Amino acid sequence: MTETFEAGDVTLHRVRDYVWEIPQSSDMRVPARVLASRTLLEEIADDKTLEQLQNTTHLPGIQKYALCMPDGHQGYGFPVGGVAGIDTETGCISPGAVGYDINCGVRMMKTNLTYEDVQGHEEELVNALFEAIPSGLGGGGVVEGDQATVEAVLERGMDWALEEGWATQADLEHCEDEGYRPDADPSAISKKAKDRGRNQLGSLGSGNHFLEVQRVTDTFDDEVAGAYGLEQDQIVVLIHCGSRGLGHQTCNDYLRKIEQAHSGLLSQLPDKELAAAPAGSQLAEEYYGAMCAAINFAWVNRQLIMHETRHVFEDVFDRPWESMEMELLYDVAHNIAKKEVHDVDGEERELYVHRKGATRAFPAGRPEVPKAYRETGQPVIIPGSMGAGSYVLRGGENSMQETFGSTAHGAGRLMSRTQAKKEFWGEDVRDDLRDTQKVYVKAQSGATIAEEAPGVYKDIDEVVRVSDALGIGDKVARTFPVCNIKG
Repeated sequence: MTETFEAGDVTLHRVRDYVWEIPQSSDMRVPARVLASRTLLEEIADDKTLEQLQNTTHLPGIQKYALCMPDGHQGYGFPVGGVAGIDTETGCISPGAVGYDINCGVRMMKTNLTYEDVQGHEEELVNALFEAIPSGLGGGGVVEGDQATVEAVLERGMDWALEEGWATQADLEHCEDEGYRPDADPSAISKKAKDRGRNQLGSLGSGNHFLEVQRVTDTFDDEVAGAYGLEQDQIVVLIHCGSRGLGHQTCNDYLRKIEQAHSGLLSQLPDKELAAAPAGSQLAEEYYGAMCAAINFAWVNRQLIMHETRHVFEDVFDRPWESMEMELLYDVAHNIAKKEVHDVDGEERELYVHRKGATRAFPAGRPEVPKAYRETGQPVIIPGSMGAGSYVLRGGENSMQETFGSTAHGAGRLMSRTQAKKEFWGEDVRDDLRDTQKVYVKAQSGATIAEEAPGVYKDIDEVVRVSDALGIGDKVARTFPVCNIKG
């Protein structure tokens, strides 16, 4: 008898270890799958994630199944941790299935410093980083750009940063897509969105975005860790942010446009937050061009923050950043919809692969993986909470078949921000992290720290264990925070 899991009106059937399926029924175009242990599934079932995942299966052109990664939780229409591959000819593209923070993502920078080198400098380092790198709501960035600057960033991505002296050639070579989406169309971004982005280039923003200095505590695959340039006790820097107000405004603009222009399609969907433009329509083309431009903006945003971080380390440790070998390991997006070719029932098909709170995890040999990692597989960076550490994985051999080349993007929230502020007091969380775990945190407010307290998140070790067991993202290394700055 098939093992089942009951979650209200939803029954999930166990396909095999860590794979649970909601069978196709009624107006569902495909089944829905959740990749989780029973413990994680109980947490995922605690909010509207499963309902949202089922709703996703109604999108025209969706292929194989709608997917929820092990860190899944309730989002805007489309669950965070959701993946959907949708045909680029017969399907659609949905801004809500990408999210408001287009190309929210993470980048990890390596150093040759050890944890011992940093001990005793933690408070100086966290204060200097907080002072140098803009964070929080509203304006302020490393670059106060004019209209021409924003246009150039949207069109050219990290190529602009290289030309202007904010990046090295090696930075581009170790970034997803080399930090440039050629389909970008800056003219598809509204003036309001450009105005919001103009003074936010090189800023963390607020919420769960952060910059964290970390130490490598474990390596699980020494050969791959060596190829990535990681070893135990090494200091690395993790940056997590996206396209700021420009991306948010762009998503909002296109949701409104699509609701008006494609009300017929919208009326067929169970949730208006899944508003989608039919493939081949003018709005689908415009949104894709706008999204790619916002992707370029986000890559430059993270690059500028990394540039400033290099100079902070120069000041604190009194040596050039080059001598500390502060080189980019990888930068990967986790709010994105890309045109990718995947095998669907033995046929190669071009799909809009929507990943919202999910990370691309391509295995070795794929041409999209940078040359530096093509033989080992793409690095996958999965941040955890301030008290639990993060992971570096590599794209797993099963990812293409199971998840359209995707895995989790983080620990995944257990608790809303409102609930977190009722449960935790920011100053207490900060003091406890410093006193018990030697993690130094600095933020714009105590409320921000409360919202991001370690207890707010799922167990990152369990999320990664499931990814590794399924062969969609293989464990390479684990890190633990030294200091963290937040908006």
